[in-house]
Amino acid sequence: MLGGFDIVVIAIVLLVILVLFAGIKTVPQGYRYTVERFGRYTRTLDPGLNLITPFIERIGARMNVMEQVLDVPTQEVITKDNASVSADAVAFYQVLNPAQAAYQIADLKNAIQNLTMTNIRSVMGSMDLDELLSNREVINERLLRVVDEAVGPWGIKVTRVEIKDIQPPADLVQSMGRQMKAEREKRAQVLEAEGARNAQILRAEGAKQAAVLQAEGEREAAFRQAEARERLAEAEAKATQSVSQAIALGDVQAINYFVAQKYTEALTEIGKAPNSKIVLMPIEASSLIGSLGGIGAIAKEVFGDGDGPARIRSSVPQQPATPSSPRPAPTPSPRTTPPVNPFAPRNET
Repeated sequence: MLGGFDIVVIAIVLLVILVLFAGIKTVPQGYRYTVERFGRYTRTLDPGLNLITPFIERIGARMNVMEQVLDVPTQEVITKDNASVSADAVAFYQVLNPAQAAYQIADLKNAIQNLTMTNIRSVMGSMDLDELLSNREVINERLLRVVDEAVGPWGIKVTRVEIKDIQPPADLVQSMGRQMKAEREKRAQVLEAEGARNAQILRAEGAKQAAVLQAEGEREAAFRQAEARERLAEAEAKATQSVSQAIALGDVQAINYFVAQKYTEALTEIGKAPNSKIVLMPIEASSLIGSLGGIGAIAKEVFGDGDGPARIRSSVPQQPATPSSPRPAPTPSPRTTPPVNPFAPRNET
């Protein structure tokens, strides 16, 4: 049976154990605890094992110092051009000063949420609908700057504010779709017109270059033809001069060559005529042979064995061309005479 002393000792031991449990506090990582002495803030406990004075000090607020996310509910916003849209957002914040966050503001999350919603209406309401839909980064930057500046005295740091969705009314969406379609059709027509214009310009440039090249070609061809005619005229003049000199020296063969050449050229032109089918030519063999004989004599003089201007006679004497006898005048024949064939060869007298 325990005596009075033993009971006192057991009571003291139990009291010491209770005091130890009341004075030793463990703070998890990512949290900060505030310590209050008789209801007044004194200090902040860091993560790990900490000691406080039992029955005099107590734990005040347990603050989460990790970065936290806060959903901003959907709300109606009227833009600068009186368009009604629905928008929602998300905010990221972090507690930097646990004491200020615990004792400067009550209901911290609700305060940040309402502040963000108010600034969303202010920022988005100062912009047109087109600007609102195309400049989300500008909206996010302005919201972050305004909200972060507002929550600074609370020991809070707002790291990001992002607009999640912007929903215009259904009829406005349809109007925007028609506007976008019209704008795209307009750009397509402009691009098509520019393409047609560029194609016409390129075709005109090509035609211009082709005309220039054609003109240059015609000019070059005309120059070449003029040069050829000039050389041909020079050759003709030299040939005429040679024939004239030969005639002056009394060479009959040169005259025969000149006449035979012109005669042959005339026959060639007659043969090339497209409308000539049958040609009746009274050609005497002796005259043609004489002309050819003259051509052969002149060729021997030109292509001789180098004896100078002296004429080289052929070992076979050339027969001069005998003039053809004139045709006898046609005599009327009796009715019993057979008809004369005009294509039959005539007898030389």
